[in-house]
Amino acid sequence: MRKIKKKRKIYFPDPKFNDPLVSRFINHLMKNGKKNLAYKIFYDAMKKIEKIKEKEEKSALEIWKNGLKNVMPHVEVKSRRMGGSNIQIPIPISSNSKITKAMKLLISCASIRSEKKMSSKLAFEILDAHKEQGEAVKRKENIHKMAEANKAFSHFRF
Repeated sequence: MRKIKKKRKIYFPDPKFNDPLVSRFINHLMKNGKKNLAYKIFYDAMKKIEKIKEKEEKSALEIWKNGLKNVMPHVEVKSRRMGGSNIQIPIPISSNSKITKAMKLLISCASIRSEKKMSSKLAFEILDAHKEQGEAVKRKENIHKMAEANKAFSHFRF
């Protein structure tokens, strides 16, 4: 066995929702080690979701988890050199990697929105993901379309 298996990081639950998944999302949201700012952005986004949600019995955390689930890709394409050309090979993603990719998709799509504050950008992107709309869901579908188009190369897996 040549590769050493990487140890999985243990995430402690966050102070407000007591959920390790929220803590993981906040770590992805954090820039330059400013964790308090990341907490503030996320909790403000949750407050805005609570105010905005229309006639739903779900809490803001459940809406966030559902939006995260809707953005989660199940396959990805990796480039591999075969002969003289590069081909895209569809590869299924592990469950841990799915969550990470969904979080990064949600954050990157929220950051390019046109609202003024990051908390409102994140809140509206989460609501759009919950309704299966928005940029993050489009990117996920684009990834799946690329994998479907290159399904013929799936037997070239690494």
